[in-house]
Amino acid sequence: MISGKAKLAGVLGWPVSHSRSPRLHGFWLQRHGIDGAYLPLPVESGDFPDAVRALAKLGFRGANVTIPHKEAAFALCDEVDQAARRMGAVNTLVFREGRILGSNTDGFGFLESLAEQAPGWAATDGPAVLVGAGGAARAIAAALLDAGCPRLTIVNRSPARAEALARALGGPVEVSTTPPLEGAALLVNSTSLGMAGQPPLEIDLSPLPAQAVVADAVYVPLETPLLAAARARGLRAVDGLGMLLHQARPGFAAWFGIMPAVDAELRDFVSADIPRTA
Repeated sequence: MISGKAKLAGVLGWPVSHSRSPRLHGFWLQRHGIDGAYLPLPVESGDFPDAVRALAKLGFRGANVTIPHKEAAFALCDEVDQAARRMGAVNTLVFREGRILGSNTDGFGFLESLAEQAPGWAATDGPAVLVGAGGAARAIAAALLDAGCPRLTIVNRSPARAEALARALGGPVEVSTTPPLEGAALLVNSTSLGMAGQPPLEIDLSPLPAQAVVADAVYVPLETPLLAAARARGLRAVDGLGMLLHQARPGFAAWFGIMPAVDAELRDFVSADIPRTA
């Protein structure tokens, strides 16, 4: 039950019906007995600026932002954090004293997911290989570099796009059309390959060292062909659901006053309708 003093937040996107964020935040609200609600907010691109300003005037604490609004959200903010500035995109809005504050928690979510599912892993362990050069790749790459990754190789079908991302990121970043897995400490798939309805990411994992970690941004299904192949080789595998769950924590803390935890009960609840395998 919520009262007239309920704290309100939501997720802005178009479409937004597929979003698992209301289920995720609703679980935390119930767990912590918070007088609040988190709503799906379908907003078309042309209406986005007016919708955000209206939410602030209506007393919302803030909102998450998903496709296709992350760049528009960045432009709308009065202030953004370092991660959002580096990515040129915002996924979390906080409304405070008439100002719109923006952050990007995708990189945080990725690193926290690795810490949870591959305990002891560190970005400084060795080179990382990142497949893809889209929005998720930018967030993951920036987080790895900021955490001390000694060398990052971006692998993409379009070298020009990968090179543009490498220039934007700066630092020890290389571009390749084939993944240099020998000696790599981490392999990440940030593309949609392996997602339900998409072909798998075809890659030979045999050159990877035995202690390497393989991570996938895809979480439908939870066990992509890439992760299944990694586990078959005895490698540590990190699914994409963890990134989704962990990226939500800072926003929840800002809006509702509690930093929530990611645990088995939450995972089971959010993933109840997600296929385990392809």
